[in-house]
Amino acid sequence: MGQRTPLFDLHLALGAKMVDFGGWDMPLHYGSQVEEHHQVRRDCGVFDVSHMHVIDVAGSQAQLWLQYLLANDVARLQSPGRALYSAMLNNDGQVIDDMIVYLTDSGYRLVVNAATGGKDFAWMQANLNDFDVQLSAHPELALLAIQGPHARSKIAELVPNARAELIRQLKPFEGRQEGDWFIARTGYTGEDGLEIILPAVQAPSFFNDLVGAGISPIGLGARDTLRLEAGMNLYGQDIDENVSPLVSNMAWTIAWEPAARQFIGRAALEAERDAGVASKLVGLVLEERGVLRAHQVVRIAEIGEGEITSGSFSPTLSKSIALARVPMATADRAEVEIRGKWYPVRVVKPAFVRHGKTLI
Repeated sequence: MGQRTPLFDLHLALGAKMVDFGGWDMPLHYGSQVEEHHQVRRDCGVFDVSHMHVIDVAGSQAQLWLQYLLANDVARLQSPGRALYSAMLNNDGQVIDDMIVYLTDSGYRLVVNAATGGKDFAWMQANLNDFDVQLSAHPELALLAIQGPHARSKIAELVPNARAELIRQLKPFEGRQEGDWFIARTGYTGEDGLEIILPAVQAPSFFNDLVGAGISPIGLGARDTLRLEAGMNLYGQDIDENVSPLVSNMAWTIAWEPAARQFIGRAALEAERDAGVASKLVGLVLEERGVLRAHQVVRIAEIGEGEITSGSFSPTLSKSIALARVPMATADRAEVEIRGKWYPVRVVKPAFVRHGKTLI
């Protein structure tokens, strides 16, 4: 038996197929993964992501410490509520985890991945050094993601006026406290929507309110196909402690300036950059029948080979798509080995669908 979120019993009552995910018992789907995917693209749905970890950073040197800890620069957050996406690297410039960082009225709030939460917290504590910083984890909180083009308008109708007004005012990649809720306009689907951090004891009743209002519960299966269509990395598949941001379509998250900022992993990244980055993360589209899966070999004529990191059937595109790490010289065509046969694929930028629009 794995760890359970506060909504475990509700998932069972709703007929969810439960699976192990990073040591947590989580819903894979509630009947049809494909229909749940379409529900989010066309309307909205609610995900239980309470297995993720919330860590608050306070202290007089919180900004300085995060500038040392993370590859992106939290000094870019100019006003409370603003958020940025960053990798946390080891000394070799490889990805320990990726996360969202919010500037709050009292410091910073980090939301990190489920399977890496314990490792992340230990790494942070080990690298506090002499900084005046206090870390606090919050297992007493739950996290719900309501995603889709109608998510914000529907949630605004279900919550008190102060929260509804905040939801209407939030800009993309912004999160603010309202009472004992933290409401952010962020997500992992390529659609507009909200991520709401709230006391775990309140989560079941709010989840019930959402489902009662016709907002469908969505499982991890659709979450994975949605994020793949959006070209978003999954930790443990597309990124891990064996790869750097430079080969993971994350170079944009590295703040090289100011040059004097010495963050963990910077020297290794600079050496990799100066030597010439050898590979890149791209999107693949299979035009024929078949399914692209992780670890399938990608062959690029006269250049070399790569490997699929994530692959699946895209319900929105009705085609199989993938993310793959391939040699830097790869252009627009390649082949993938599926069950001993080679199939042609189109190489595209690693984002296929955003805000309901096809990008390829």
